[in-house]
Amino acid sequence: MILAILDDLMFTSKIKTAASHLGVPVTFARSSEAALVEMRKSPPALVIFDLNNARTDPLGTLATMKREPALAAIPTMGFASHVQVDVINAARQAGVDEVLARSAFTERLGEILTRRA
Repeated sequence: MILAILDDLMFTSKIKTAASHLGVPVTFARSSEAALVEMRKSPPALVIFDLNNARTDPLGTLATMKREPALAAIPTMGFASHVQVDVINAARQAGVDEVLARSAFTERLGEILTRRA
């Protein structure tokens, strides 16, 4: 199972559509709290963060994951606008395993979902 933490309807739809076509289970969380509950129930194969969405607190969620031994090793991926270099750098420094521009994330979505399924 893959966990996507976002509340952007466009990206939620893109991920749902791709996952459905590929038969990959994806769970969605619209807040840090909901995401952490899901992760503690069953650690996902990958956590996807929308790094542009402060409402979901991506870096705070990641910090909590890194502090909890059962969650610390879960692979993470984030996507952000390519012009927000500060957001991309902050995510890398915080420990997000892979950071992509929104366009690259969209282009590679099928490959991202299937390699972690």
